[in-house]
Amino acid sequence: MASYTILGSGGIISNSLAAELIRNNEMVKLVSRNPKQIPGATIQAADITDLNQAIQAVEPSSLVFLCIGLKYDFSVWREQWPKIMNNVIEACKQKKSKLIFFDNVYMYGKVEGPMTEDCPYNPSSRKGDLRARIATQLMSEVRKGNITATIARAADFYGPGADKTAVLNLLVFANLAAHKKAQWMVNDSAIHSFTYTPDAAKALYLLAKTEDSWNQVWHLPTTSNPFTGREYIRMIADTLCAKPDYRILHKWMIRLAGLFNRTVAELYEMAYQYEFDYLFDSSKFEKAFNYKTVPYADGIKAVAETYKKP
Repeated sequence: MASYTILGSGGIISNSLAAELIRNNEMVKLVSRNPKQIPGATIQAADITDLNQAIQAVEPSSLVFLCIGLKYDFSVWREQWPKIMNNVIEACKQKKSKLIFFDNVYMYGKVEGPMTEDCPYNPSSRKGDLRARIATQLMSEVRKGNITATIARAADFYGPGADKTAVLNLLVFANLAAHKKAQWMVNDSAIHSFTYTPDAAKALYLLAKTEDSWNQVWHLPTTSNPFTGREYIRMIADTLCAKPDYRILHKWMIRLAGLFNRTVAELYEMAYQYEFDYLFDSSKFEKAFNYKTVPYADGIKAVAETYKKP
């Protein structure tokens, strides 16, 4: 029986994936610096920036999911991501474990038209440049035959329980549910794709169980025909029975707020993702797996229900 290790437990994607694996009666180990117990899984504390701990964390898994989410601070990313990727690759080599790296789209930079798996890396930010380098490193090891690995990318995501990390949850759902004005980044007329976290978790498991999915890049299933910022706000407000009031967070406002908040400051270089249309194409996955994504209306309703509960 296959055994699975999730490196970077505790995040919304990791938790959704763990639930999906447990639901399918898989053996699951959750690894982070301070892992929390989930019924049906084992836990192990480890710092993956340390090679020995990374090797111990991977053993004895046949498949590893790299889902680590670092503090949103480029100085932390610059120091830790190269170590993490180096150590995870080496650990998987030594233990002959397959690897799925859960990635974002920062390396593509500003794209005219839909983002597909064939888009060249053309980062528009320091974070994007770093993500391009570690993704290139991993696929270089794949081409050399040193490791069996896949990169699975998602758009910005939203979903039940994504209160701390998802922009749509933080700026729109949470504010409207609290009878406050929603907020939107930069341009409410731009179209923006969002990946629904349960779709991402199911897709990661499908990739892990499918032998011919390896050694390539996949875009995780994301509902097509996305909406503009103002349309999302209206839909979410209707579902929450709230007024669709909102304010725009202009780039100059983000720059100013960043003087007092480091996380906000880190958002400034990524503002292009909301200034222009952000279209994520996952047709490769949907065709290969005959997968039907959760429509935005249904996903929004499910997330809204979590905010209605006491």
